[in-house]
Amino acid sequence: MPVFSQPDFDNHEQIIFGSDGESGLRCIIAIHSTRRGPALGGCRMRAYASEDEAVRDALRLSRGMTYKAAIADLPFGGGKAVIIGDPRTQKTEALLRAFGRFLESLDGRYITAEDMGTTVADMDVVRRETRFARGFSDGSGNPSPATAFGVFNAIRAAVEHRLGRGDLRGVRVAAQGLGNVGYRLCDYLAAAGAQVFVTDLRDEPVRRAVREFGAHAVAPDDIYDLDVDVFAPCALGAVINDDTLGRLHATVVAGSANNQLAEARHGEALRRRNILYAPDYVANAGGLIDVAYENAGHSQQTILKMVESISETLKRIFARADAENVATSVIADRLAEEKLRAGESATIAA
Repeated sequence: MPVFSQPDFDNHEQIIFGSDGESGLRCIIAIHSTRRGPALGGCRMRAYASEDEAVRDALRLSRGMTYKAAIADLPFGGGKAVIIGDPRTQKTEALLRAFGRFLESLDGRYITAEDMGTTVADMDVVRRETRFARGFSDGSGNPSPATAFGVFNAIRAAVEHRLGRGDLRGVRVAAQGLGNVGYRLCDYLAAAGAQVFVTDLRDEPVRRAVREFGAHAVAPDDIYDLDVDVFAPCALGAVINDDTLGRLHATVVAGSANNQLAEARHGEALRRRNILYAPDYVANAGGLIDVAYENAGHSQQTILKMVESISETLKRIFARADAENVATSVIADRLAEEKLRAGESATIAA
């Protein structure tokens, strides 16, 4: 399996493969950068179609975590763990504890937290074997609410910039995915007066959203075609691609999914279609901020105030992109890379 020639390999510092025969653990940890501090990123468990797909996911996600931590001015680098397996049928305490021991063997180069396919309860199990896990039931817990709050503020900033609107009353938002983050985001949007259209591969959360938020249910493949103001991808990545770009009628793309652009060139393609893109790793940084400050003694209210600053970061990105006539994704990358070259970040103090 070639790694260095992978299109998503970006001078990663380390890629570690771990296994445990007794528990069935098969995992990959990609450490993209520790220039600003230990690599921090979630642990994703998924029934990948192949090992190559798992490696690609780890590489893309870990790079995104580096940029996310840098642009949020956190003293961490970027990393990601993926566990190959179906979390509904193959996740066991033995597997999680084996993962914790593997993580401990890295001696702090990588710190993990929950992600797709893992939970706060899982992190409670992992920490029995390692000092290098975050997001516990007796700490800040699930980072999803902070992520959703950050994306909500990203949407407000983008709507203000593109539509000249200071509020979201009557703004039409198409939310793709109703997981922990997507569902909470819809709660924020509905409370702010937005008109919400929702889709998910599962029927139950869609029915709940219709019942609780007055949302409009949409078939999964129809979500791209809606005449809305905002398209909010909140599921898997690569949803902005050659097939979907021409179908979008939204003037803003802002959501919680990682790696929303299938390729970097799709950021410019959005700009050419006059669609304002809130770069994903900026918009969805709320969960990382929450996890980063978990052990620092800050109140949840204080942490959410920090998350709220995502809107100010995006406003700077939008203004600079307009001034330079380039894609917002390009400006976000430049800002993150400037911070990486400086190699310095704010410290987290209690």
